[in-house]
Amino acid sequence: MLEQRIQQQFFESADLKYQSAETLARPVAEAAQALLGAITGGGKVLVYAAGMGSALALHFQRLLLGRFERERLPLAAVALGTQAVEQVRALGLPGDVLLLVDNGEGESAPVIAAARGKDMTLVLLAGRGAPELRELLAESDVLVAVPHERGARVAEVHMLVLHCLCDAIDFQLMGDLEP
Repeated sequence: MLEQRIQQQFFESADLKYQSAETLARPVAEAAQALLGAITGGGKVLVYAAGMGSALALHFQRLLLGRFERERLPLAAVALGTQAVEQVRALGLPGDVLLLVDNGEGESAPVIAAARGKDMTLVLLAGRGAPELRELLAESDVLVAVPHERGARVAEVHMLVLHCLCDAIDFQLMGDLEP
């Protein structure tokens, strides 16, 4: 019984990732272009997530500062903490990107408003919910909306999206991996 339940978790995760591949490819590519534009234009990526999502923000920052699957120079990235609004106001500049991972925890709207005040582009990773955050997006912003309600499944796809973003940035900067 328990083994079947565990197997079901794997199946649900795999099914969602498979379903998301087609619908998320375009917005993830747009997000990668926004991030790359900031990085190559002398800007930086500010990353924010509340609650359990903060681990994803730290992970993404580490991948940009360090490496994803191959060596490269560090890329400008800052994971925001509990004073995210103040950090955006102090560190954010026009041309920077705020990548916000929304898992339904915490207050993301004030962080978005702070980024708006600094003329930053926003990349929002969200689930099916969060209509109040979607209303705050500008035309130049990017929404990557995972088509699912369960937080655990959405977080799994968010992790994959962050890895896709790193791969896309590395590919654009350094070309394809050699076999």
